Amino acid sequence: MTTMTLLLPHPRPAALKVWLRNLLVWRKLMVAGLFLTFGEPFVYLIGLGFGLGRFIGDLSGMTYLTFLASGLLAASAMNAAAFEGMYSVFTRMVHQQTYDAILATPLQVDDIVAGEMLWCATKSVIVGVPILIVATLMGAVMSWWALATLPVFFLVGLCFAGPSIFVSSLAPSFDFFNYYVTLLITPMFIFSGVFYPIGTLPEFAQTIVHVLPLSHAVALIRPLVAGQPLEQLFLHVGVLLAYAGVGYLAATIFIRRRLIR
Repeated sequence: MTTMTLLLPHPRPAALKVWLRNLLVWRKLMVAGLFLTFGEPFVYLIGLGFGLGRFIGDLSGMTYLTFLASGLLAASAMNAAAFEGMYSVFTRMVHQQTYDAILATPLQVDDIVAGEMLWCATKSVIVGVPILIVATLMGAVMSWWALATLPVFFLVGLCFAGPSIFVSSLAPSFDFFNYYVTLLITPMFIFSGVFYPIGTLPEFAQTIVHVLPLSHAVALIRPLVAGQPLEQLFLHVGVLLAYAGVGYLAATIFIRRRLIR
């Protein structure tokens, strides 16, 4: 790597222009995009929340529908940011060469990465809101504090945006993302408390899961949806911010290496 690629990122307000560009493009495709991202959690809520929930009853002091809905909200925020940071960023960077066009303007690579991270976090909010509305209509939301999940969606999006954009900077093709999804995203979805309490796992597995960011996202969102006390707030927020910061640093350095020749 050159000295330039190793410099610390310098985010500027110009990053908002990248965010605005993505928003304007998304508006043209929003119906199909929302149907895809909203449909899967909705099926989970109907099939598992009502179906499996009849056999499970209450869990961790709440109905299984509430338990599942709060976990799916966190997982949906993760998936929205992760897949936007992988497939959409890679498409814009390689196939559409959007970043080459942006770099012909006064904007810099750091502005692109910062703008993409903000957009990924915004997508997490866009995906989370309709699911929260449906969960409310289904009777899964127990408190007005559920509205406080909106900034948490944004934070979860930032957390997963950086690592995903970093993976995009290394990817030679779309197939490369299968490693990231299979080895990290899917195991987190299964083991991080979305479907069952983490405490039911073996002790060594609990230790690993508590390092993963999705478990902290679930720990923030679930009490807000269920109307329960929020515990260890600073720990959960700190872990998500740490992942976001490290991911942003790595993504910026490696996107520079890929774009600056």
